[in-house]
Amino acid sequence: MFLSFFSLEDFKEGQVLLFDKPLEWTSFQLVNKVRWLIKKNYGIKKIKVGHAGTLDPLATGLLIICTGKFTKTIHEIQGLPKEYTGTIRFGATTPSYDLETDIDKTYPINDLQPAIIKTKAASFEGDIIQKPPVFSALKKDGKRLYEYARKGQEIKIEGRPVRIDEFSIGKINLPDVEFKVKCSKGTYIRSLAHDLGQVVNNGAHLTELRRTKIGDFNVENAYTLDTFIAKLPKDLS
Repeated sequence: MFLSFFSLEDFKEGQVLLFDKPLEWTSFQLVNKVRWLIKKNYGIKKIKVGHAGTLDPLATGLLIICTGKFTKTIHEIQGLPKEYTGTIRFGATTPSYDLETDIDKTYPINDLQPAIIKTKAASFEGDIIQKPPVFSALKKDGKRLYEYARKGQEIKIEGRPVRIDEFSIGKINLPDVEFKVKCSKGTYIRSLAHDLGQVVNNGAHLTELRRTKIGDFNVENAYTLDTFIAKLPKDLS
């Protein structure tokens, strides 16, 4: 998959590139950076580049970027199951269900029991109806949900069917709990964190998230931006 072995024709025909998205970058920013690097290094004035599944700015991990004719495979890749690891913090909630917004309510954690957290997490496994966060890019009546949220407008959000194949709990050091999730397309891990807090009669939000797999594509085989640039014929970093 090393770019230095690619010819100009390879990029014209198209490539599927695996990237480890940096923290605080939007998926769109990474796509734009990759497009610019390819055009400058290979003398391409115009090339199709797109990603196969958004990652939130506060998440890291696998982002698949397709070029050329392979952009036609984006829809297929988007439908593949996903795997994530991360950390949930109990004892507090936020409107966005993660660190994008400030804490709006706190809860005592003295009575939280690790065994119950593990059992309740496993109870989400299977086909469920999940309500997306109001701070999301989903549209309702032509507007993004986060546009309503930022204006403080109340909006009814319908639940959506998703499948959770695994929701397992790892290291517990309250208030922080590490987890692993295997899930279908369209699952919001932020919502899982929030909902887990509710079912243990507490509050919770997501503090770390990393996407590790999309189908058989693994972040272990992904470029960082630096290793990608290092494989280009020119240093345009």
